[in-house]
Amino acid sequence: MKKLILVRHGESVWNKLNLFTGWTNVDLSENGINEAKEAGKALLDAGYRPEICFTSYLKRAIKTLNNILDVMDLDWLPVYKSWRLNEKSYGLLQGSNKAEMAAKYGDDQVKKWRRSFDVQPPAYEMNDPKSPRQDPRYAELTDEQIPLTESLKDCIERIMPYYENVITKAFENHDEVLVVAHGNSLRSIVKKLRNMSNDEIIEFNIPTATPYVFEFDDNMNIIDHKFVGDPDVIAAKMQSVANQGKAKK
Repeated sequence: MKKLILVRHGESVWNKLNLFTGWTNVDLSENGINEAKEAGKALLDAGYRPEICFTSYLKRAIKTLNNILDVMDLDWLPVYKSWRLNEKSYGLLQGSNKAEMAAKYGDDQVKKWRRSFDVQPPAYEMNDPKSPRQDPRYAELTDEQIPLTESLKDCIERIMPYYENVITKAFENHDEVLVVAHGNSLRSIVKKLRNMSNDEIIEFNIPTATPYVFEFDDNMNIIDHKFVGDPDVIAAKMQSVANQGKAKK
């Protein structure tokens, strides 16, 4: 049996403030560090033993992975980083408070920007100081590869070639693969693997630092998929994610 372990990063300092983050390279909060450690413990207690790891270029994901591996005493595992696993770019929304944007533009519009399949938030200009073009970690990317804003559809087009050509290939030599990334980069993978409709994916939320595991047979057909942890805690965290984009009452 093959196992794909997906983990969204722990709470970041901007998650705590309910800000749109995207490609902004913010750190984990203290709670996020603890969440990452709890994710490692949950995986360890459930008997998972990943053999190879993938993550993004953003430190909230990298540090989550490091904490998971530390708890599992697997710090020595090979880790591969790719910008293709970065979070969705929220363009000009990055740094804005989600609830304040909902109060200004309406809950429905913010939900479309956050969760819809093909609606893009307002875009950066390429020469904007906050654009990824100005970030040295993306110096090798072409202008066409630099996302100034993205929908989930754009994320899928960026992420799935890497998943299919790199991550899937890891199963040729390994039985358990760990991917620590972001809400929308992981939703992209989940949508394709589960063949979810554009409407279904809008309502699917991945809580911070909560392992979501796919099990495959030797022909990579899905046998099962499930969150790892206490169901009541997971349900509460999923609802919390859903509520982030709503205006305060």
